[in-house]
Amino acid sequence: MSTATEKTAVDKAEEYYNSTPADEFYFKIWGGTHIHVGIYDHAKEPIKDASPKIVHMMASKLKLDSNTKLLDLGSGYGGAARFLAKKFGVQVTCLNLSETQNERNRGLNKEAGLDKLITVVEGNFEDIPFPENSFDIVWSQDAIVHSASRELVVQEVVRVLNDSGEFIFTDLMQTFDCPKSILKPVLDRIHLDSLGSFGFYVEQARKLGVKKTEVQDLSEHLTTHYQRVMEETQDRYDEMVETCGKEYIDTMIQGLKHWVEAGKNDHLSWGIIHMNKSNVDQTA
Repeated sequence: MSTATEKTAVDKAEEYYNSTPADEFYFKIWGGTHIHVGIYDHAKEPIKDASPKIVHMMASKLKLDSNTKLLDLGSGYGGAARFLAKKFGVQVTCLNLSETQNERNRGLNKEAGLDKLITVVEGNFEDIPFPENSFDIVWSQDAIVHSASRELVVQEVVRVLNDSGEFIFTDLMQTFDCPKSILKPVLDRIHLDSLGSFGFYVEQARKLGVKKTEVQDLSEHLTTHYQRVMEETQDRYDEMVETCGKEYIDTMIQGLKHWVEAGKNDHLSWGIIHMNKSNVDQTA
């Protein structure tokens, strides 16, 4: 992957999420303070009810307390960070490239009285601005998709984790055998030429000497989430056009349709990937 492509992917994501239409849309439609895929009990469940459930599910796989130092990559508005800080007393560092989102995150942390536990840093996960062995846990939700160098992201994560550290994340991925041409409308929208996959991340962990990687496939919820976001956008069309502009909303609806179609045709994957660095082969 060329450096130019990598730079374009990160820069485009930063430009996009800093824009007022994107900020308004994701905050008002995508799930409020949780801007990631949710876990749905039924097809019409409100997005704001489904979104926090994946946070709870991921947290249940970890041992968390007030001594835990956790890095949240692509933290958005900090919904997960506040949950982890409030429930477990975790010391959270949010790393996010959108200063627009970061400002909202800091404000919400202060309102919740959690600003002493949560630090918000502007930056990207291809060049994590922390030294080796800085964190017990690295956490991320549906953010690594925006990188054109996911190998580098995993490498950086392993670098900043301590010797017994864990990396737990979700990502928007493709199925192993998905034809590249099928996802072109989806990929064009996020300025990339591929998505990761469960197999890709397991292989990256193996290359870095991480012996234990657990995968929980929750792909059916990805399609439901994009369907719900599309329905909510259509239901509130006039309101969102007034807030974000007609071109933005029409383009968003078209993009959501591509995601839903790809999901229904079993070309997309989503779920929890959990790597444990305590099972690292030191000879790797």
